[in-house]
Order: sequence, then C-alpha cells, then structure tokens
Amino acid sequence: KELLGQEQDQWEVKELELKIEQLTAQRNTLAQELSQKRKESVASLSATLQDMIRDLQMPYAVFEVSVSETEKYSLHGKDQIEFLFSANGGNKLGLLQKSASGGELSRIMLCLKWLMAQYTGMPTMIFDEIDTGVSGSIADKMGTLIGKMGESMQIFAITHLPQIASKGKTHLLVYKEFENNIAKSRIREITGEERVTEIARMLSGSELSQAAIANAKELLGN
Repeated sequence: KELLGQEQDQWEVKELELKIEQLTAQRNTLAQELSQKRKESVASLSATLQDMIRDLQMPYAVFEVSVSETEKYSLHGKDQIEFLFSANGGNKLGLLQKSASGGELSRIMLCLKWLMAQYTGMPTMIFDEIDTGVSGSIADKMGTLIGKMGESMQIFAITHLPQIASKGKTHLLVYKEFENNIAKSRIREITGEERVTEIARMLSGSELSQAAIANAKELLGN
C-alpha cells in the first residue's frame, strides 16, 4: 500500500508540474499581450494628458508615460509603468511624484481622474480637496472641468475654494456645532441668498464686503 501510494504521489506531482508549465505559458502570453497594448496606448495617453495639463496654466508642461518590462510578475502583468513630468519643458523629465509641486499634482490628478472616468463608467466620483495648492483662474478652470464631469456622472467635490463650490448644482455646507462641550458635525443644503453669502464668505473671510457679494453672484451666475 505504501509503494502504491508513493507511485500515485509521483503521478500527481507530474500532473501538477505539467499544469504549472501550461499555466506559465498562458501567463506569459497574456502578459506580453497586455504589455503590447500598453505600449501602443502610451503615446495617445501622454499627448491627451499633456494637452489637458497645459490648459490648466502649465503651458510648458511635458507629460510622458514610460512602460518597461521586468522579470517580476504582479496581478497587472510584468510591466513597470512610470509617469514622467516636467513643468518647464522636456529637458529635465523626472518621476511625477518627485517632480510636481502640490498644486501641479492636484491639476494632474484631476486630469487623470477625468480621463479614467471616460472609460470606467463609474456612477460617482468623490474629490476630497483635489484643488489643494491652486487658486484664482486655475481653480476656476478646474471647477469648469469638474462641472463637465458632472454632466455624465455624479460628483462630490469637497472644497474650500469659491471657484469650485460655485460650479455645483447642489451646495452642501459642512459645519460644527457644540452641544454640552461636545463637537458635532452637521451638513445641510444651502440655496438662494444663503449660498451667495457662503460663497462671498469663502472669498473674503468672516467680514463680508459688497465686492465679495458681487463677485459671488458673478461666480454663481457663470
């Protein structure tokens, strides 16, 4: 019985080795196909993102996607994918996470998420202060881009910038109240003049000026 058991084990080992060989060949083929598709797509992806980034007041920005094969496999194939970026032309391209400032990274991430949303069919996207490090006309353009995304999907944008807040169809105010020395977070929808006042407060601070109120009405009118 022991001898027969050992022979059976040997056959099982051979069957498993054959299965491993077949699956390895299948994995290699799939990884190569995936890598080829990526290499065919990076030029178009890089050009699209670069145009979008430049439109957000980075006129000399260069964005490239690098795909290189490695020996190590992961759930996503065997490619090493790097995002390369330079805000001042293509002479000094570096890794995105090391080359971009906070404001630049915010704009690039918005462009990436916008592009992702075109293909993934997500019903909802949440931006948690994606406008960090930007202001003025850049914030206004980012708000417009977020607004366009909202035409085809639901967008929640958590922001402290009036240029972003004024673009939404629904404005929810998040605030804190203290009850018996215990802080509680509240949220409520604001409309009409109250929304104008809140946008003006975001523009000028605690003391509202007529200029801020006029500016708030203009932002909401746009």
